[in-house]
Amino acid sequence: MKKTEFRYVGKLFFIALFLLSLTKSFSQANKNEFWQHLRFGGGIGLSFGDGFFSGTLAPSAIYQFNDQFAAGLALHGTYASLKNDTNATILGGSVLALYNVIPEIQLSAEFEELHVTRKYKYWGSPDQTRNYWYPALFLGVGFHSNNFTIGIRYDVLFDADESIYASAFAPFVRVYF
Repeated sequence: MKKTEFRYVGKLFFIALFLLSLTKSFSQANKNEFWQHLRFGGGIGLSFGDGFFSGTLAPSAIYQFNDQFAAGLALHGTYASLKNDTNATILGGSVLALYNVIPEIQLSAEFEELHVTRKYKYWGSPDQTRNYWYPALFLGVGFHSNNFTIGIRYDVLFDADESIYASAFAPFVRVYF
């Protein structure tokens, strides 16, 4: 290799190394900025009574674009049992958007898709199982303070025969850290 070719390759190597380190520093800055805007929350539910049990785990994460708008994803898992005759396993997820009209009032939209498996035991007949997908589109309004929001939401796709919810209206509490 001639001296001029060596110098040329050496310069290219140092330019490539400089660009790589520059790219790495910018990507690190963007990565840190991304994590600063990401907030985590979710829900945990547990209820039981005379022969009834229900447990829910629903983690979620949102990206806070600015003081007014955030969007994110949530997972949903529920198991419910009634006197060992009926049980349901519900798994799914949702996409949500949150908008603060003013700092204290938060509007929300959430599309949820759940896979429902219901098993029924009827006296004297074989067990029956139903598997289906249930979509829900919730529009809500709530009072927002810091990381906490309490309000009510309405499922515009509510179907009383298929829904896992008792009513199209449902109260909610959201906490994101």
